[in-house]
Amino acid sequence: MRFHKCFKQALNMVLHSRLRSWLTILGIVIGVASVIAIMSLGAGMQQQINSRIGDMGLDLITITAGASRGMRPGPGGGGFGGGSATASDEIPELDRTDVQALKGIPDITAIDTQISGTVEVYFLSKSGEVSLTGVDQKEWADITTTELAEGRMLGPADSNVVVIGGRLADGFFDSPLGINKMLTIEDRAFRIVGVLDDQSTSIYMPIQMAYQVIEDSDQDVYDRVIVKIKDEEKVENITTKIEKKLMMIRHVTEKDKDFSVSNNQQNNERMQEMVSSMTLFLTAIAAVSLLVGAVGIANTMFTSVLEKTKDIGIMKAIGARNKDILTIFLMNASLIGFIGGAIGVVFGIMISGFIPYIMTDMRMLGGQAIVTTTSVVGALLVSMFVGIIAGAIPAWKASKLKPVDALRYE
Repeated sequence: MRFHKCFKQALNMVLHSRLRSWLTILGIVIGVASVIAIMSLGAGMQQQINSRIGDMGLDLITITAGASRGMRPGPGGGGFGGGSATASDEIPELDRTDVQALKGIPDITAIDTQISGTVEVYFLSKSGEVSLTGVDQKEWADITTTELAEGRMLGPADSNVVVIGGRLADGFFDSPLGINKMLTIEDRAFRIVGVLDDQSTSIYMPIQMAYQVIEDSDQDVYDRVIVKIKDEEKVENITTKIEKKLMMIRHVTEKDKDFSVSNNQQNNERMQEMVSSMTLFLTAIAAVSLLVGAVGIANTMFTSVLEKTKDIGIMKAIGARNKDILTIFLMNASLIGFIGGAIGVVFGIMISGFIPYIMTDMRMLGGQAIVTTTSVVGALLVSMFVGIIAGAIPAWKASKLKPVDALRYE
């Protein structure tokens, strides 16, 4: 029997058992749509992470007070933190001594000291809480990688001025904020000199003013120190140098290290691994729907074999071979899988389009779900493969029916 005749017979089997076929197809649709949506979400999150890390700069290293508990150092001693911190009544701090030690490392070109806190902001009788960061205005412009939408960065002689995030300027208050407008922060007036091209509600001001505005902040004590290096290719080596230098002047070892050193390359790798693991886990859960669909296909195929027993006998009596019967039923199963996969892909793409609107944080950060050609083709191939595997045993049983027994079947 020719291929096109086998295909026609298989298609007729799908069309002439519509309700059963479409109920079976529905299981495949749900599974494929879920997998496509989750994979597109994972791809979007990975692109978003790559973009954000790239914008942050791979030549930056961040030092923070306090070791990350339960985390071992990464290769070369880097990472979010060192070993486990020992129990102590003292709260670890970064101060001028640490900054002076960092200035002795020749590979470092700039050092920005920062403090952070939450403050109350007032504008035209409206108020709200936002994040405020005090920066070394002499170094911050060289270290930050965020572009300006308008205005300028903080300058060395600045005092009562601030640079604000793009979303704070455009969407936080009823009226937009702009250059030279006055903003009241904790009962102090500040003039806006710059607006960042981002989606944050952050405020940046000279660190000396931030000490006066942020509650419980201590002079010359920093929440973090960000350094810029000459060559980003040497970031791992310099990260190790910084750790050794600070361990020496702080008189600590790997076991009781009270600070953390991280660079954006390490952060990127960790976040990529986290997103990949989460996507894989969620995809595996969604794939359970495909398994349910496979069971449905197998059930439909067994029923079709019973219904078509006499037809199989007739086809064999007029010359159809075992492999022809096998081909017809395998095509029937693969058609069910393909149709379910195709419809599932369409629904998956539609769901992917709504994901950024459902996930508010993702939309605010400019992220979007990305449907790749690989995921679409892969979903279609997997759905067809599931159909063929599920229909293999019923098809094999149909091909082995003896013509006499098939014709006698009631």
